[in-house]
Amino acid sequence: MNIEKEIKVVAPSKTNASTPTMLKSLTANRLEGIGEYYFSQKLREIDEMNKAGKQVINLGIGSPDLPPHPEVIQTLHEEALKPNQHAYQNYKGSPVLRNAISKWYQKWYGVAINADTEILPLIGSKEGIMHICMTYINPGDSVLIPNPGYPTYRSAAKITGANIMEYTLLKENNWFPDFDVIEQNDLEKVKLMFVNYPQMPTGQLPSKKMFEQLVAFANKHSILLVHDNPYSFILNDQPMSLLSIDGAKEVAIELNSLSKSHNMAGWRIGMLVGNAERINEVLRFKSNMDSGMFLPLQLAAAKALGLGKDWHDEVNKIYTVRREKVFQLLELLECTFDSSQAGMFVWAAIPSRYNDGYELSDRVLHNSNVFITPGGIFGSAGDQYVRVSLCTTEDKIQEAMVRIKASFNSQANQE
Repeated sequence: MNIEKEIKVVAPSKTNASTPTMLKSLTANRLEGIGEYYFSQKLREIDEMNKAGKQVINLGIGSPDLPPHPEVIQTLHEEALKPNQHAYQNYKGSPVLRNAISKWYQKWYGVAINADTEILPLIGSKEGIMHICMTYINPGDSVLIPNPGYPTYRSAAKITGANIMEYTLLKENNWFPDFDVIEQNDLEKVKLMFVNYPQMPTGQLPSKKMFEQLVAFANKHSILLVHDNPYSFILNDQPMSLLSIDGAKEVAIELNSLSKSHNMAGWRIGMLVGNAERINEVLRFKSNMDSGMFLPLQLAAAKALGLGKDWHDEVNKIYTVRREKVFQLLELLECTFDSSQAGMFVWAAIPSRYNDGYELSDRVLHNSNVFITPGGIFGSAGDQYVRVSLCTTEDKIQEAMVRIKASFNSQANQE
């Protein structure tokens, strides 16, 4: 018998002596080539540095440091105190939340969504990516994945046995898909295409023309578009939904989230929006994975979705100040960037003297105790870039600048 890996398990005995038991490798084949999420690994490294007294300033991860609106927190508190709010919930979510999502889509995106049939609340939109892949992909199917793009698109598709077909996004093309280049490939087995605008990590805003081209492309090749849309309210005055395009509901579904727009990342509240057939298909899988979301969370989310423009203006006022500071930090590093990008990050090209963003990121981390994200984690098209988060205070960004300036000047003097 070929044993690929040995795992020692302590078996109990009357004498408390430990007896090693030999087991085969237990990891499923579907995890081959799937590594631990980059940020999961990096946070452990940063934690060890902090234990050693380094006090690392983390400018890498997009987890909002600001709280939700006080009325949202109050709603959660009041509803959780009620004795009848703690049971299992409807698999399609509370009608209160679905109606709030429907009104939100109409108000902000100009899209009419049927609250009863075209909305599926999610425990965070990240789980929706996995649900969609499990619902639609068979081993051997192909999936179009943006490069650079959110790493979870690739890992979720690979877990389900898909062949990954990258489409490269280039600065010269405004980080939009080049459909002529994509169509040079054999698209016969392509089942899904992941798209994401405002784009992460580049911060590129969508245009109506590009969205129309996406819908036309999907129609032509019978591909289901999966649009991931969590950043449309951050430093952006004109939120857009792919579903606002004529005919989009026939070929597209859209993921959205309260994580970024309402400072509720840890609450894990997202949504899938699309035509009733698609929603029911995904529900077939999702209903076997969980038993619904805690009702007070859903009711608090409904309260959040009812907030007005003044909420988004206040949040964006803070991000605007922070972004200006991050621009200054990147100028210290001699990086170049587009000042019009949206979202809660700044995407910047590194100086040519560095081999890639990893080299610059490691230098900043180990010399200055400041973490910025190397662009290569989002795909090879991001190798010459770094990404800096706006999810920390202005004072912290200023302190990061002081550290970088001091360490880089010291190193320059030594050279």
